[in-house]
Amino acid sequence: MVQLPSVDGVTVGVLGLGRSGLAVARVLGDAGARVVVWDDDAAARAGAEGLGLTLADLGRDRAWQGDDAPKRLIMSPGIPHLYPAPHPAVQLAWAAGAIVDNDVGLFFEAWAEEDSEPYDEPPRVICVTGSNGKSTTTALIAHILNHVGRHAQTGGNIGRAVFDLEEPDEGGVVVLELSSYQTELARRLAPDIAVFLNLSDDHLDRHAGRGGYFAAKARLFTHGAPDVSVIGTDQDEGRFLADRLEGQGGRIIRVSTGRKPSGLGWEISARKGFLSETRHAKQAASVDLRGALGLQGAHNWQNACAAWAVCRTMGLAPKVIEAALMTFPGLPHRAERVGEANGVVFVNDSKATNADAAEKALLMYDAVRWIAGGVPKAGGIDALRPLFGRIAKAYLIGEAADAFAATLGDIPHEICGDLATATRRAAEDAVAGDVVLLSPACASFDQFKSFEARGDAFRDLARGLIGAVGKG
Repeated sequence: MVQLPSVDGVTVGVLGLGRSGLAVARVLGDAGARVVVWDDDAAARAGAEGLGLTLADLGRDRAWQGDDAPKRLIMSPGIPHLYPAPHPAVQLAWAAGAIVDNDVGLFFEAWAEEDSEPYDEPPRVICVTGSNGKSTTTALIAHILNHVGRHAQTGGNIGRAVFDLEEPDEGGVVVLELSSYQTELARRLAPDIAVFLNLSDDHLDRHAGRGGYFAAKARLFTHGAPDVSVIGTDQDEGRFLADRLEGQGGRIIRVSTGRKPSGLGWEISARKGFLSETRHAKQAASVDLRGALGLQGAHNWQNACAAWAVCRTMGLAPKVIEAALMTFPGLPHRAERVGEANGVVFVNDSKATNADAAEKALLMYDAVRWIAGGVPKAGGIDALRPLFGRIAKAYLIGEAADAFAATLGDIPHEICGDLATATRRAAEDAVAGDVVLLSPACASFDQFKSFEARGDAFRDLARGLIGAVGKG
């Protein structure tokens, strides 16, 4: 059972009843808290009632009055707690002097209470953050560890909520993907190993700009004080963070795919598909990543470098890590090859919800039938202009279609409106050697509930088209 003595007999409010909210409500109840829950969505509230949870509208004054008012508020990550404006429940919690936290902060609070006595080798927590590549790196670390018989499970912003994970066994590892929403609010962060990959303009309204966004991610290191920090240093933010951590007591491993090793301590770099590990400018290991079919492209080489660094600090030998890299299948919706018909390849990169992520996919191919659009992010696709020469034609969907069309200018493009039309039109125009690429550079919420739903829809459409060609 999770150890949370601080909540025993205490009223705790849970705001947001998605997978993380329901999991934390269950754990709090098991730990002896009086739990009251709320979600602004009526269907979510009905589901919670069906599970026997007690509802209280945490956005109204009366929920915070009386001796049994909440002393703590645990928020789901999608709900704003400061910018662009705090949820009313947060303002009421502040006024009542209640502690505002999230499930990640509570997880690390519980982790600190875990009794390490039963373990000869205590479990470890690895956390991965950054703008792009978090999910792949998280899954890759777990894949490598499981490949060598270490029980590793993933959660957080990928897959299972932190309180849905199994109790770790002897020498077990929990690998958490953490978004800026999660790291910014968590009152406690205490990873054994933490990874920072990169930063691109995303969620800027939620963090009041790029500086706030970076500060949210940097908290995992400056507040979390990991024993090992793996830092991507291809950008100024990463170099700043690595420098900031120097002399703080933890080990720093620098990761780069765009810079030569600097000779500063322990470094992992990848250039032209070859990964190299150096320590004080002396090569300790190398591997050819071009044979790793699930890790194609420079962005995936950065992910491989970060995972390599983590696993080396855990004592794994280079040859063992190399063998595991070659068997990694990749993740759905991340440059996922769906199939091929008449020499035309269909690729599902629905996870590319901003221009920086879409850039990685466009760099992988030379003749692209590009399906893009949805709910636009700040800056649109202007940063992708250097890659427009790779686009045979763009097929634009969703709210961003008109703005993307204006940015594309003379680049062939067509406003298709919806994904089904765009996929059909791209397939009709494509010739052998072309890639029909869904890499939207946008959020999905205008037409789909998630990027996964968008990617699933594209996969079904593409397979239908491929099947029709085969029958013909």
